[in-house]
Amino acid sequence: MVKIGNIELGDKPLFLAPMEDVTDPSFRYMCKHFGADVVYTEFVASEGLIRDCKKSYKKLELFDYERPAAVQLYGHQVDSMVEAAKMAEEAKPDFIDLNFGCPVKKIATRGAGAGMLRNIPLMLEMTEAIVKAVKTPVTVKTRLGWDDDSKIIVELAEQLQDTGIHALAIHGRTRQQMYKGEADWTLIGEVKNNPRIKIPIIGNGDIKDAESAKQAFDKYGVDGIMIGRATVGRPWLFKEIKDYLQKNEIMKPLTIKEKVELAKLHLQKSIEWKGEPRGVYEMRRHLSNYFKGLPHFKETRIKLVTLLDVPELIKTLDGISEEYGHLDESQQNDDYSYFQY
Repeated sequence: MVKIGNIELGDKPLFLAPMEDVTDPSFRYMCKHFGADVVYTEFVASEGLIRDCKKSYKKLELFDYERPAAVQLYGHQVDSMVEAAKMAEEAKPDFIDLNFGCPVKKIATRGAGAGMLRNIPLMLEMTEAIVKAVKTPVTVKTRLGWDDDSKIIVELAEQLQDTGIHALAIHGRTRQQMYKGEADWTLIGEVKNNPRIKIPIIGNGDIKDAESAKQAFDKYGVDGIMIGRATVGRPWLFKEIKDYLQKNEIMKPLTIKEKVELAKLHLQKSIEWKGEPRGVYEMRRHLSNYFKGLPHFKETRIKLVTLLDVPELIKTLDGISEEYGHLDESQQNDDYSYFQY
């Protein structure tokens, strides 16, 4: 049984990775529907919160159906992060997660996200200060190190545990790698198998199907796995993995008609949350990815990422059912390796 604080997550829990412009309430709804055990908000900037930025505040809103759910904060100043954590706690998340892993240049070069890997004393000072400032369990997400010459995660995991965090998620790449190359799970396994480590270790990186998820648990012994890019346009991946882990069954592939209905539900939730036209704009990355691999789809894909009229968009989605509903799985290319989020 994996626990974070007093929250019991069962055996081999699955986490939806926090992703900016992706893990909003509508997408979290879809992933929860298919069995995600823990979901995270998009990245919440500490400076945005303390300066009363409406966009940052909006990201704090959580719904009961999402729980357990975490707010993820990022920033590079201790005082701002502590104040932001106190504000985030008012939203009553189950955990407060500290982002020490985002590799995006505009974040990392300011010293936030993965930029913290270049200033470990500050990272530890910040983490300890936040743990002491809030009653909500604090967790951390980070990477192996800044670059190939500084893969410090084994020692760093012990240091972070000593600050009082309740769990640690590790992406198996350095900041320098961004999302390129293969994730290195050997160091994640080394952290998990360190007898001094007592907190749950969550592995992240290149989990894109049921087989890779099972290997992560069996080979590296992690307590949970976190899945990010592979879920975009494919929120049912959580059910695929759970069926395989719990029943040793391969989930029957969704039909095109089923994918269309899911896309329509997702669109509905996005509009409920953000209104029009923003709810339509922000669905575009998802809509095209729901139907990745369909043959001769270019014209329809262009419609999905340009239309703003909701009835016309629904009509286009229904047209996909009519045009492609006869295809079997062998006529679809389910290669999701192209994700770059």
